[in-house]
Amino acid sequence: MSFRFSRFTTSPPLTASRRRFLQGLLAGGAVASFGFDSPFTWAIDAPSKQQTLSGTQFDLGIGETPVNFSGTRRTATTVNGSVPAPTLHWREGDTVTLRVTNHLKVPSSIHWHGILLPTGMDGVPGLSFDGIAPGETFEYQFELKQSGTYWYHSHSRFQEQTGLYGPIVVAPRAGERFPSDRDYVVMLSDWSDEDPEVLFANLKKMSDYYNFNEPTAVEFANDALKIGFKQALAKRKMWNEMRMSPADLGDVTAHTYTYLINGATAVDNWTGLFARGEKVRLRFINGSAMSIFDVRIPGLKMTVIAADGQDVEPVSVDEFRIAVAETYDVIVEPSDDAAYTVFAQSIDRTGYVRGTLAPSAGMSADVPAVDPPQWLTMKDMMGAMAMGAGMEHGQGDMSGMDMKGMQHGAGAQPMAPMITANHARTEYGPGIDMRVDMPRTNLDDPGIGLRNNGRKVLTYADLHTIGGSIDPRAPGREIELHLTGNMERYMWSFDAEKFNDSKPVHFRHGERLRVVLVNDTMMPHPIHLHGLWSELENPNGEFQVRKHTIMVQPAQRVTYGVSADALGRWAYHCHLLYHMEAGMMRQVVVS
Repeated sequence: MSFRFSRFTTSPPLTASRRRFLQGLLAGGAVASFGFDSPFTWAIDAPSKQQTLSGTQFDLGIGETPVNFSGTRRTATTVNGSVPAPTLHWREGDTVTLRVTNHLKVPSSIHWHGILLPTGMDGVPGLSFDGIAPGETFEYQFELKQSGTYWYHSHSRFQEQTGLYGPIVVAPRAGERFPSDRDYVVMLSDWSDEDPEVLFANLKKMSDYYNFNEPTAVEFANDALKIGFKQALAKRKMWNEMRMSPADLGDVTAHTYTYLINGATAVDNWTGLFARGEKVRLRFINGSAMSIFDVRIPGLKMTVIAADGQDVEPVSVDEFRIAVAETYDVIVEPSDDAAYTVFAQSIDRTGYVRGTLAPSAGMSADVPAVDPPQWLTMKDMMGAMAMGAGMEHGQGDMSGMDMKGMQHGAGAQPMAPMITANHARTEYGPGIDMRVDMPRTNLDDPGIGLRNNGRKVLTYADLHTIGGSIDPRAPGREIELHLTGNMERYMWSFDAEKFNDSKPVHFRHGERLRVVLVNDTMMPHPIHLHGLWSELENPNGEFQVRKHTIMVQPAQRVTYGVSADALGRWAYHCHLLYHMEAGMMRQVVVS
């Protein structure tokens, strides 16, 4: 019998550039320095200035700019020469015009993520427009029907990975519901020195190419001491037979990624200033290609006041998980003149980025240690069945279990009524490596790595959009889709059909419908529906929170209401960039 152990029994060797980076000998990256006469600002004492643009008329140029984030000079895809792209300040009710010129040698595009607009302005090549050809200018124009924190990025191949992303702040015409003394954008992102085409090819050849958290012989020995040799062996056998890894928390890790805050590395230390007693608003945006972050500010409570641009009932937390494409606005109130670390660690625990809140320039605080990585549990594989059988943490003697049956939802008997998933005929084939028959429906789980960590962690169950649903009608019909994949082959899809092989999903104009998503994989997927709001429901089918991106956890079933009030062709996809490119995308047609 063979074991699927890691290629390394210890951490992978560091390259010279990464070793220098970790030793703090570099100061690369493009961050900004602005005066504090305006409440909006980026970083201080930074090597270059980040643009902030406001008004209703904008000229944006897409081009290439040299950067150095890790000790190696590379070329980024930029807007007006910066990474991130300029922060755009708009005002609710205004009509904005953006003239975007493509200076690249290949086509490009910009998608205004979370902004409600006509389909021709959405910026998805092949669906809503033809893209922006080299040397051409495309004029976007639309009225702003909302306020809040959003962002924009390329929707052309891997340009988002190479730097084409930036923040959007839309001021409410009636003023902020939760006023603050300072207002900062905190944009998280991931950078790789590798060509993303090479990175994608590596994943296709070996899905765990960048994963060095795989089970080791030392961990097997530790498991044997804790739970006994027989159960430790059964545990490894189970994962082996399924050809899965309990450490598949992130496809692309800090082995190749350098994590950034507002374009600054951990060494650059982006800093936002405050005066004691001030209310400081932090607009967190996850503009990564693939990285999910867990964020906290040791010593400060964070009051979450908005999710995906929409005001929510304030909730106080110590930590929150922010999926790719999500935004969270929080308010902190430092009561002394100390510095505080803004700490964002990757979900796979292979790396982090930090910034600082401080009363004066040059200050810093202790950086916490990265939490140890945790294995996926039975709950992340079996959903409600594991919870009903008391196996959500992997307890119990697994040596006698039928792993094939467990994979497909048979075996242990549930202890409470459960929802049975409806699998499409297409799900029975080589495009998937597991199915979940009885997914969990709870929203109060913070997710792997955050459970029972001693901190108050935000969950979707804590979020309640102020004002309730935008549409009180009951859904007239349901559409159920499954998030599917074969991790070993790096195949990702809806209902086991890749985008190129799928048919559009049709919404009837004006209808209110319910979308049901079931995650048949052991990875979280942030799902983004363009052009329309997704109104997440609680397990009882009641309105919970309005979002543009919903992260579906492993073996979880979520439902949300959609009002099909925007005619046209819209993209619908996982916002993990390489998952989308591998096939986890559909076209939604509202007609």
